[in-house]
Amino acid sequence: MLKLDTLRSTPLQRDPFEYLIVRDFVEREKLKQVLSDYPEVPGPGSHPPAGLKIAGHFKEMIDELLATSFRQLVEEKFDIDLTGRPTMYTVRGFCRARDGKIHTDSKTKIITVLLYMNDDSWESSTGRLRILRNGTDLENYVAEVEPSGGTLLIFKRSDTSWHGHHPFAGKRRAIQLNWVTDQSVVDREQGRHGFSSMIKRLFQPATA
Repeated sequence: MLKLDTLRSTPLQRDPFEYLIVRDFVEREKLKQVLSDYPEVPGPGSHPPAGLKIAGHFKEMIDELLATSFRQLVEEKFDIDLTGRPTMYTVRGFCRARDGKIHTDSKTKIITVLLYMNDDSWESSTGRLRILRNGTDLENYVAEVEPSGGTLLIFKRSDTSWHGHHPFAGKRRAIQLNWVTDQSVVDREQGRHGFSSMIKRLFQPATA
């Protein structure tokens, strides 16, 4: 389902920090199947898997992301040892206008993986993640990531791993996978996102 050979042949970028972008990382026909099984999320923000229905082709793809073969390839590309480092992932379905502000990710994260799960193309000029040179200027960027379906971004977190996007409100699907420093990070973050997800589900409008 995942094009590991394409990832293997993609050069690592080091300016302004270590990252790489792979378009069409998910086989096109497989992507359609995954999208048909994409879990229903109750609202914007990040949602941990515990509160979602993770099944079918979507689960198959997640299992590949969590597999040793993918971890070893990430280790190879970024020259890092992730042995024993816990993973966590969250699922997004929607974006709020206030999302996308410039940030570097928390120091408890070692590697961030973003896999976009939208349609074949992204029509909006906003909502495109930018790899930035600083923490103040969205226009000072070295790369712009179109969040079209199957596009993969991986970067090593650092004090200069600035990224963000112009405001966008609407459907914007993405999976975020992280290798983190220790299990307490997973417990805390998944619990925090889980509580937020539960509250959103409680206030979600009823449907017929």
